[in-house]
Amino acid sequence: MIERTTNFPKQIEMKPEIPAKENVWVFILAGQSNMAGRALVEPQDTIADKRILSINKEGRLIIAKEPLHFYEPNLTGLDCGLSFAKSLLKNIPGNISILLIPTAVGGSAISQWLGDSVYRGVQLFSNFTSKVNDAKQYGIIKGILWHQGESDANEKNSPKYEERLTNLIYKFRLVAANNNLPVLIGELGTFSKTKQQFSLINDAIHHYASQHENVSVISTGDLKDKGDSLHFNSAAQRAMGKRFAEAYIKTYTTQ
Repeated sequence: MIERTTNFPKQIEMKPEIPAKENVWVFILAGQSNMAGRALVEPQDTIADKRILSINKEGRLIIAKEPLHFYEPNLTGLDCGLSFAKSLLKNIPGNISILLIPTAVGGSAISQWLGDSVYRGVQLFSNFTSKVNDAKQYGIIKGILWHQGESDANEKNSPKYEERLTNLIYKFRLVAANNNLPVLIGELGTFSKTKQQFSLINDAIHHYASQHENVSVISTGDLKDKGDSLHFNSAAQRAMGKRFAEAYIKTYTTQ
């Protein structure tokens, strides 16, 4: 069996030259574990691109390599970020670089994001704000990729999810200083043992998107878990990244 960290990068590659700010598109990765990444990093996920950047835990620009998230070093794995960026690069001008900003923390509920709770050592909304403000120095905030809801998929919290999501996206856009900032939301997987509650979260996501502009929902119904009925496997993470990119290209690159 391959160890979780076998294909993790052996060294961090700093970005020697910082591109001009107007040539850097910034995307924020936010949510809980399926955005933070729990899938196995495989050799194909280790191929970096000089035009895809991220930050390390010190906040310095680096060449992006999976895993992107660093908040939970004993848990983190493959997320959808690099797949998203590689797919996006094929459809945008050649002088544009992409900066991926990781802010997702596994297990975090949407009420904890709204309440700026400290969860697993991260003050969720404050950390998001800090990372977005740092990113503004390097590029233009172009969108947020959000995948979260597993922790809210229960009888107590699922009825409140759409209202909370509405409030949180409003706050996210305030931080980004863009009321029309594109937000792309991934559905929860269909492999849960509590399918009904997960379905209620997905219904809330779709209804929210139908009522608000510049919100897109990414389908995940055909994607597989890694065997735990909770987290997407490696192929699913890559597919989700491509779907985020396809949705962004289709809807937002022509605006």
